[in-house]
Amino acid sequence: MNLDDFSDLIERPDGGVRRDAEERRERLSVPPGALGRLDELGEWLSAAQQAVPVRPVEQPRVVVFAADHGVAALDVSGRAAGTAYELVRDTLDGASPVAVLARRFSVPVRVVDAGLDCDPGLLPESVVRHRVRRGSGRIDVEDAMTAEEAEQAVRLGMAIADEEADSGTDLVVLGDLSVGGTTSAAVLIAALCGTDASVVTGRGGTGIDDLAWMRKCAAIRDALRRARPVLGDQLELLAAVGGADLAAMTGFLLQSAVRRMPVILDGVVGSACALVAQRAAFRAPDWWLAGQASGEPAQAKALDRMALTPLLDHGVTVGGGSGAILALPLVQAAAALAAELPERAEEKAADEVEEDPETGETGEAAEHAGSVDEKAGA
Repeated sequence: MNLDDFSDLIERPDGGVRRDAEERRERLSVPPGALGRLDELGEWLSAAQQAVPVRPVEQPRVVVFAADHGVAALDVSGRAAGTAYELVRDTLDGASPVAVLARRFSVPVRVVDAGLDCDPGLLPESVVRHRVRRGSGRIDVEDAMTAEEAEQAVRLGMAIADEEADSGTDLVVLGDLSVGGTTSAAVLIAALCGTDASVVTGRGGTGIDDLAWMRKCAAIRDALRRARPVLGDQLELLAAVGGADLAAMTGFLLQSAVRRMPVILDGVVGSACALVAQRAAFRAPDWWLAGQASGEPAQAKALDRMALTPLLDHGVTVGGGSGAILALPLVQAAAALAAELPERAEEKAADEVEEDPETGETGEAAEHAGSVDEKAGA
């Protein structure tokens, strides 16, 4: 597999449709610019859907990839290594932040086990049946997985994207549930942006103290040494310092762009995968929105590299798509406003004065001529 092949498969959202959406926006009763960024969102969605006016987002879905990362054994996370399955369990039981919000917004949640380090019997078969491997290697001293496993994980993400697109999902909120995942994500971002470990090391989803931060920074520094020699091959990079969940999310993002299915990114893990995907296909980011700014320095660096501006800035770090799903109502509101606001009265009147394709007369002139003919006949 060569991820660079996606560059030929992914097209940008329809520019002609976007221009039509912009022209329609100029005719609406609310002055252009008065709705701020909602105008831009509505036009972006129109281009993605190839529809003017834009259609409502009626079948959104939260898709979450889960895994454990071997680097968590270095105490770089606020959670114990190998406990990501507990986060998954809470989500399935409706007790996690993303589950509560998804229930509130009536959005289904799908959890995919890409590499959890737990007995499969602890979770439903529908979750664990996709697992690529049990946990990942400690990326500061060894590869996260083999090249074959990396390809399997990417293909898993592609398959999930196809399933969602085929089922009618019209927008995805992409999240992750992992322990140690932000460390791997920071390594990928630092490697791709050519920066040092200290610049991208954050406090993670659950927060860590200064000693843990220093351990995390050291782990990222050591992993970076292993990442730089394989920067030329995205698949090798994911195998060396990523993980099954990050590889699957990368495949998911690329195939979603192929299928013209918009995605809202959540935190630093999703942003790292998006950055890898952008390296493979430069048009792919046109299909994504940055749902929120989590406060992680690595995320800010990745979004800046992709020229994606977060919709929200509430500092939500709990993961699972919790921050991104908060942006979903904003996107839905933008679609509703773009589709349902009336046009200005003078614009409607101007539209009625159209040329007759046969006579070349305007609608008003043709009407006047018709009335003259009636009088002559009388």
